[in-house]
Amino acid sequence: MESRNDSWSRPPLLLLLLFCLCANVSISLGSDTISANESLSGNQTLVSSGGGNFRLGFFRPGNSSFYYVGIWYNKVSVPTFAWVANREAPVTDPSTAQLKILDGNLVIVNGSSSPQSTLWSTNLSSPGSSSAQAMLLDNGNFVLRSHGSNTSRTLWQSFDHPTNTWLPGVKIGINKRTNRSQLLTSWKNQEDAAPGLFSLQLQPSSEYYIYWNMSEHFWTSGTWDPQGRLFSLVPEMRLNYIYNFSFVDNENESYFTYSVYNTSILSRFIMDFSGQVKQLSWLETTKQWNLFWSMPRQQCEVYRLCGPFGVCSETTDNFCQCLQGFTQKSPSEWNLSDWSGGCRRVTNLSCGPNKPANLRNDRFVELTYMKLPENPQSLGVEGTVGCQAVCLNNCSCTAYAYEDGTCSIWTGDLYNVQKYGQGNSNGKTLYLRLAASDVPESGNKSGTSAGIIAGSATAAAAVVLLAIVLFGAWRWRRAAGRSSTSQEGSLLAFGYRDLQTATRNFSEKLGGGGFGSVFKGTLADSSIVAVKQLEGMSQGEKQFRTEVSTIGTIQHVNLVRLRGFCSEGTRKLLVYEYMPNRSLDFHLFSPSNAPLDWGTRYQIALGTARGLTYLHEKCRDCIIHCDIKPENILLDAEFCPKVADFGLAKLMGREFSRVLTTMRGTRGYLAPEWISGVAITTKADVYSYGMMLFEFISGRRNSQQSEDGRVHFFPTLAAKKLAEGKDDLIELIDPRLERAADMDELVRLCRVACWCVQDEEKDRPSMGQVVQILEGVVDVTTPPIPRSLQVFSYDENQEHIVFFTESSSSGLSSNSRSNTSTNSITQ
Repeated sequence: MESRNDSWSRPPLLLLLLFCLCANVSISLGSDTISANESLSGNQTLVSSGGGNFRLGFFRPGNSSFYYVGIWYNKVSVPTFAWVANREAPVTDPSTAQLKILDGNLVIVNGSSSPQSTLWSTNLSSPGSSSAQAMLLDNGNFVLRSHGSNTSRTLWQSFDHPTNTWLPGVKIGINKRTNRSQLLTSWKNQEDAAPGLFSLQLQPSSEYYIYWNMSEHFWTSGTWDPQGRLFSLVPEMRLNYIYNFSFVDNENESYFTYSVYNTSILSRFIMDFSGQVKQLSWLETTKQWNLFWSMPRQQCEVYRLCGPFGVCSETTDNFCQCLQGFTQKSPSEWNLSDWSGGCRRVTNLSCGPNKPANLRNDRFVELTYMKLPENPQSLGVEGTVGCQAVCLNNCSCTAYAYEDGTCSIWTGDLYNVQKYGQGNSNGKTLYLRLAASDVPESGNKSGTSAGIIAGSATAAAAVVLLAIVLFGAWRWRRAAGRSSTSQEGSLLAFGYRDLQTATRNFSEKLGGGGFGSVFKGTLADSSIVAVKQLEGMSQGEKQFRTEVSTIGTIQHVNLVRLRGFCSEGTRKLLVYEYMPNRSLDFHLFSPSNAPLDWGTRYQIALGTARGLTYLHEKCRDCIIHCDIKPENILLDAEFCPKVADFGLAKLMGREFSRVLTTMRGTRGYLAPEWISGVAITTKADVYSYGMMLFEFISGRRNSQQSEDGRVHFFPTLAAKKLAEGKDDLIELIDPRLERAADMDELVRLCRVACWCVQDEEKDRPSMGQVVQILEGVVDVTTPPIPRSLQVFSYDENQEHIVFFTESSSSGLSSNSRSNTSTNSITQ
């Protein structure tokens, strides 16, 4: 028996022999089997034979005082548990508890009581014989088998009773004969393996739901698409390189399962105590589980995540906070990221049946930019004053809101409250009822209509005072802008004349694009900035400042930082940090510059992908860039890439696409859906990124026209060579590199580029998946040649592209027709 605790003292040999004679423990070192006359307790463990991937025994998660019998990964340095037996009946002393076979069943008994109490059992209706054995398999399955003279029959297996982890080969589905379902149910928290609030269950409609407390479902996978081999609302499944998914539906059962192409990869799905189902793979290089995707994508979409009177925010590390005037019910649980207990009032309300309404001292605090709680009661009451009066006169009313002419009140606990960022257009105003002592004087709202009227004069005076303060703050910020003494992370409001002076009347132009021109400037503190003059603005002052404020809060190592802005009438300017190594196109396409070496190009490609992943998946509101191209990838002093102009698409509106299509160098990066008029998603950025990757490889523009009018279109050549499996991909790289490139990275980059430019956006990967591929976390298969690239036939002998129509196989000789066709394809 292998020990997990080497500090335990070893008993004298005589006592050890006596113990073995008296006890029924005879499991040998490294054994994978428990026989009918054996048991497991204390720090004894089983190790799966074959590969030793899994270990079974008693374990204690974290600093918990409870022990469980479970299965964990044997070769993973981070304690990771795949299955738990006695979730609802843990033990406090594993040395007095035993896992053994009793009357043909696997059981856990507590030996400290007399008679021994059964804590857990397989509860077989037809238990096995005395010859039954339990074996831990190398796929993580714990199997109880009955052995006859010539046969072996499986009586029970842990794969049929998963807990929170979905291992390869496990079925999560419905037994139609017994009408029973396999569930994935979360732990309560990271140190408590008891069943938590969140469960994943298959529905008869062939889709999965995530349930809260098995009563409310708040997420669905969408129905299974047998053609695409994915669930309709989980597009991440389409482009995977690790798993082979399968869905089975027959008269006996309906279930979903998966296998791993490369069995050396350790992978798992979990129903996490965060309320999200997650797909993870073990990354040995970083010694951690790498998150592939999670659903729901946003943590705050989880139903009742923060419990009663808790508020969720995507901008805070812990996601959950208590509403003003409330405190955590169980700080110890909150420290374990278990927020379900929610919050309690600091001070009880004064409202009660024995106190007249005119003597109650409850007040309301105004909470802005909120997602309102669930289950409001709508009332036919006019005005905020009337709405407040209704709530105040109802002792059960805890909050009210007056939005769009509708009065809503909430009684009892408040759930699913969410705090948006400053300026978020989805935010509403919630008035929360508190005891007067818990409302700061500056935030006091009178509990009666008379109080509101009486306070109107004070409010008017406060408005005047606020205007004076804001004017003073504006003057101070202008002065701060001139002296460049801004604090890290803050946005400065610059005056137009200040920026005119800083840029020497906009004399040194750094570049331009669909959003406007960029000029170099120097502030009063000698810091260098890049000033962008926005062109074609259609937004008003308030909306512009709101959107700029949102952009200013976004910071990432691969995103250009916004330092400030100017908004004076029709003059709209943005002030960014300056990038000394200019934009990527300057280094890729300029023949007079020294070429970027392969390693630098690859790191720029990876850093750009990380920046886009942050915009698409990590920001509070998903940001679609809409103009990815080398001109918008800037390089700092260390050639670290930083994506520029993010968030400006929302500032400009969809009409900006008309500007983009006329700009030189942008048309070739636009995804096909721009032309169709459908809603643009993040996959439009993926397409543009893919087109840009081809230029990383070749060191030239994708589409070039020679003097004789022939069009050279590099992506078609690259896709064709890749699809044919040719081993001369090294011929594709920039000739200035003289074939100096890592072949594995070259193949990876070519494959990613081709996947990114697939015609249908559902076939393209997410940027998060791109990052994982470029990091080498997952492999990438050879993609099909997109139809838009197949329209071009590449003549390798002549080294040019010939365009074919559907009705003719002959090349078009007309230069004008060739140019037009090329443009329509590459848009």
